[in-house]
Amino acid sequence: MDNLLQIEQLETVLHTSDKPIRAVDGLSLSIAPGETFALLGESGCGKSMTALSIMRLLPDIGEIIAGKVKIHDTDILQLPETGMRKIRGKRIGMIFQEPMLSLNPVMTIAEQIEEVLKQHLNLTKDAAQKRIQELLEQVGIPDALHRMHEYPFQFSGGMKQRAMIAMALACEPELLIADEPTTALDVTIQAQVLELMRQIQQRKRMAILLITHDLGVVAEMAQRVAVMYAGEIVETATRKDFFSHPAHPYSQQLFASLPNKQKRDQALTVIQGSVPSLAQQFVGCRFADRCNQALPRCHDTIPQWHRADDDHLVRCHLYDAAVTNHPPSIHTPPQAESRPTTASTNHTVLLQVNDLKVYFPIRKGLFKRTVGHIKAVDGVSLKIAAGKTLALVGESGCGKTTIGKSILQLIKPTHGSVRFEDQELVTLKRHQLRPLRSQFQIIFQDPYASLNPRMRVLEILEEGMSALQVDRIDHLQPGDPSMVLPKEQQIDMLLQRVGLSAEVKWRFPHEFSGGQRQRIAIARALAVNPKLLICDEPTSALDVSVQAQILNLLKSLQHNLGLAFLFITHNIAVVEYLADEVAVMYLGRIVEQGRIDEVMNNPKHPYTQALLSSVPQITAEPIQSGRALAGDLPSPAAPPPGCHFHPRCPHVMPVCRERYPNASVISNTHTAHCHLYPQQQHS
Repeated sequence: MDNLLQIEQLETVLHTSDKPIRAVDGLSLSIAPGETFALLGESGCGKSMTALSIMRLLPDIGEIIAGKVKIHDTDILQLPETGMRKIRGKRIGMIFQEPMLSLNPVMTIAEQIEEVLKQHLNLTKDAAQKRIQELLEQVGIPDALHRMHEYPFQFSGGMKQRAMIAMALACEPELLIADEPTTALDVTIQAQVLELMRQIQQRKRMAILLITHDLGVVAEMAQRVAVMYAGEIVETATRKDFFSHPAHPYSQQLFASLPNKQKRDQALTVIQGSVPSLAQQFVGCRFADRCNQALPRCHDTIPQWHRADDDHLVRCHLYDAAVTNHPPSIHTPPQAESRPTTASTNHTVLLQVNDLKVYFPIRKGLFKRTVGHIKAVDGVSLKIAAGKTLALVGESGCGKTTIGKSILQLIKPTHGSVRFEDQELVTLKRHQLRPLRSQFQIIFQDPYASLNPRMRVLEILEEGMSALQVDRIDHLQPGDPSMVLPKEQQIDMLLQRVGLSAEVKWRFPHEFSGGQRQRIAIARALAVNPKLLICDEPTSALDVSVQAQILNLLKSLQHNLGLAFLFITHNIAVVEYLADEVAVMYLGRIVEQGRIDEVMNNPKHPYTQALLSSVPQITAEPIQSGRALAGDLPSPAAPPPGCHFHPRCPHVMPVCRERYPNASVISNTHTAHCHLYPQQQHS
């Protein structure tokens, strides 16, 4: 079969002020029509730079110095820019990793998609508008007819990603390069998007180059897999071979870093160190310094390709018959030290939220009269005990982040009660709330956006301490409360506690990796002695190896300091590993809540069941398609009558359309709002 994409010995260099960085170093791969080829690896390995090289969209300092990139028999590296413009969007589409940076902030979503249609398709204005609406509906944008005329800042992170996907698929290209296409999406929308990509792929025989760090997505989508490390591919295999027996030590350690419920009582395996600088000339294996199976020759001899199986190649000395008498067995990482999952035996309720509502007014007309409300949070009640973790899961736009911000009084609640240690926060004035702020802190989803780019790490950490008049970081100086170390010394100790060296305090945020920036954000929150941390998707954009480091850090901090967490996430595996309890949210309301084992092992609400069935499974066997939740998330401005989930529910009954269900008590700690179960009567 002829290959659609053929890359031969591609070399891409970034000309920095110091030394040239060999971001892609001799990469070769091929993709057939209709095939999904997955490219795996950590941040900084060169995956995105490979995609930008194919599209010829390198930054100004980037240059392709060698190699060929062929679409059928056309070497697109030899085309002029005018010829390349006919390729981009039509023959090759790309979903970029950062939708906020890729979408034009001064153009509506419809205008941006229309640009693509105008460039490549001869459509009338009406036909183009209809096509745009269809695309946005396909990727799960609710109320697409109206929302297509909104600007990117009016979309949530997940919705911006879906708009980016709609734009890439607008002309149904021959090759789709998907760079972390589902990173910002919850599992139900992820399942819809992956199903959409599969349908277009089957209909048009579209090839997909899938760049991701999500092994579940790879297991669900890919036919072939390549693992990239430090600018080069170190392993290629079919999906079945790769997931049955990963061969390269780097691949094996990636699998060992994955969180799941079986590892709840232990720390996750972490790949020590970081990706080496690509500005150097390598003389041995690039993974040798981090490898737990390294041989002496790994440090001074560059490994060649060896065959682990018929269609399974690996760049590793362990498979060189001249070095070892037999191929290595699958390496099983040593069991991490077992430790309790709970930080404290103190089960005192730290946070109590009752009937919390957050409504945003919809204003129209010349005088901006209020004509309705967006019910972002509509009657939520929850509680968190000291030293415990409550996970809050649900689709993008369901109100999870709004709950977190309203608990902290960053968004003023419309109604309800938020009690922290018997102190009512909702009624407090701003000057009364300020002294309490050190006790509850938030870790934002995007650490880069939440750190001041003009401030050094030292200034970032000092700022919160000075603003809240904190002189002493208690968990670093046990003992005499009157003993206060110099602030700079405390910050050195704090950085070491979150796994960073003290020297980094003089650096700026842009000089760190994503995982390191997230550690700085955690350190900033810890600097003011909090008792409650609200973690808003703190690991969503991180590689599995970096995610393991952050989860180990959070679990260790909880164990040692007795911190309570409200953990907002769409990663079910992280929920199973970290949380004590879980609350499932849909359209502003909690539909099911209980202990982690109760909800995960015996989900009662149809939405929870759909949510869990949408989670990609890491397995060598092909996944059955059709698991995506049908329908779109309704608009919170006009929620359906009765049960909000009834338009998408496979078990809908007439009563579901008429009345919102009361709580159904499954056990003393497990409740669900569903008419399928006996209803609790209000007194």
